[in-house]
Amino acid sequence: MKTQTNSPATGDVLRYTAFSSDPSGGNPAGVVLDASALDDSARLAIAAELGYSETAFLTAPPEGLGEPGRAFTLRFFSPLAEVSFCGHATVATAVALAERRGPGEFVFATPVGTVPVEVDAQLRATLTSVDPHMEDVPAETLTEALAALDWQATDLDPSFPVRIAYAGARHLILAAATRQRLSHLDYDFDRLATLMRAHDLTTVQLVWRESGTVFHVRDPFPVGGVVEDPATGAAAAALGAYLREHGLVGAAARLTLHQGADMGRPGLLGVELREGDRRVRVSGTATRIA
Repeated sequence: MKTQTNSPATGDVLRYTAFSSDPSGGNPAGVVLDASALDDSARLAIAAELGYSETAFLTAPPEGLGEPGRAFTLRFFSPLAEVSFCGHATVATAVALAERRGPGEFVFATPVGTVPVEVDAQLRATLTSVDPHMEDVPAETLTEALAALDWQATDLDPSFPVRIAYAGARHLILAAATRQRLSHLDYDFDRLATLMRAHDLTTVQLVWRESGTVFHVRDPFPVGGVVEDPATGAAAAALGAYLREHGLVGAAARLTLHQGADMGRPGLLGVELREGDRRVRVSGTATRIA
């Protein structure tokens, strides 16, 4: 059932892929169900050894957070640094717990706030984000981002305002005018990483709209030491909030995001917006990697 790394310091490290039922698709994550004996340096070493975009670490919850055995403190580490919030590792963790403790609700105390996750009988997990917000992007920041990506201003879809969106982590959202533009990603890793660190960005979310409710997305992640994230739940939540904020979808909507196909790891993310609730729900499956 459990897969371990070869390092004696790691204990049991599970490997799951999120937003796909196929182990060769979606976004791989490490999951450590009991990280109580691991300090931050050990957690970072585990994440670096695994090489996934994030690894999740569970410890005991704050007092009164939720039902014993279904409430935890959850933190996330990329190969280079701790990450404030990670959607795909949250989904992977919730499914790993549901396989052992049964479906239902789990509650996680994360660095950005409390994140509940509902796992149904089919082991599809739905996380509810923290309260989102948007920020304007200075012209010089956009100019530098486009230069780092080797995009032109004409590559952007003018109906999508350039914004930084937050729903647990900060993402610069740039909409491609064509699917072809999105499909070609060859950027300056160090230059984009420098810009992202300056603005505390987790990823750059590149998006192309196929239809009213269907989108294709890609997420460069150089600040995590990863060229591209295959399926990004935190960015999906931020995108849902962004689309609603700018009237690009309705106040209540169900969206489908395709991610990872361009890098050979197709994944599927569901995004739900509910009228009267600013939070965003992101759902998907997860499966163990043998």
